[in-house]
Amino acid sequence: MAHGGNYLPEYVARGGGIFAENGLEVPYTLRDPWDGIVHDLADGTSDVALGGLWVPAMYSRRGRDLVAIAQLNDRFPMCIVTREPVADFELSWLTGKTLLVPGQGGSAPAEYTRGLMREAGIDPWQTRYCHELSMPMLRELYVGGLGDAFVADLGTATELQRSGQGHISFRHAERGGRMPNSVYYVLRERLDELTPRLIPFVRSIDQAMARLRNGPTEDLADLLRAEWPGADVALLSEVTDLLIENGTWATTRIDRDACNRWTGILHTAGLTVSHVDYDDIIDTRAMDRVLVEGGRASL
Repeated sequence: MAHGGNYLPEYVARGGGIFAENGLEVPYTLRDPWDGIVHDLADGTSDVALGGLWVPAMYSRRGRDLVAIAQLNDRFPMCIVTREPVADFELSWLTGKTLLVPGQGGSAPAEYTRGLMREAGIDPWQTRYCHELSMPMLRELYVGGLGDAFVADLGTATELQRSGQGHISFRHAERGGRMPNSVYYVLRERLDELTPRLIPFVRSIDQAMARLRNGPTEDLADLLRAEWPGADVALLSEVTDLLIENGTWATTRIDRDACNRWTGILHTAGLTVSHVDYDDIIDTRAMDRVLVEGGRASL
């Protein structure tokens, strides 16, 4: 669906030889526009798609039968940037303000933010939204003076803060709790065929997460340079540390309560006809096997 810092465990699994150690070769293709990934699943071009859980949820009982088999993100790894520091920031600060929210890659940034606002007892529609545009375009507009606040990925937000063009006032991962943001999903009809390979695949992602949590980020410099040529490696390392600390890569296992909370937010927003339950869109076979192999209790 995209290439981003929150997907780093997959790049570690590939570039760090973990896929190969588990007997896998895992090539990948980026699709622009992103919805090409669901067409690739349909015609067999790809076995697995990486993207938002909202896609299987919205399609549940509505056409494509997509099922998630593991997660790459256990938190929503974005934040709200304000022009000036806001002491004791609460989402109610956004009332009456204009919020820039990237939407070109999907619905999660806007809908999850609005969902957190509703949970806090705030009417999200008392805030004005500028969305459906790309992150780079909204960044340019924000720097140019549009909007009061900006929902941005940690890399963009950290750059803005370093340059004095914004201040990180709210981190969704820390304030919003667990949320299965990015997941791996497949066609349900192919589950039996794919599961023997999905197990070592999920094992590889799990091992890559553990390597990130346990190893010094200094060891990642070459990989970061390879994935983001010309980027500031120190900044990427700082963002990596934040993603480790906030629990984004805590586990490949999709949590039932976190899933149902997110699909509940989607349903309240009108993006599903009826509430989609965990068992409707999650297959646990690969996650269960990796959990047993690791001898770990469910997170």
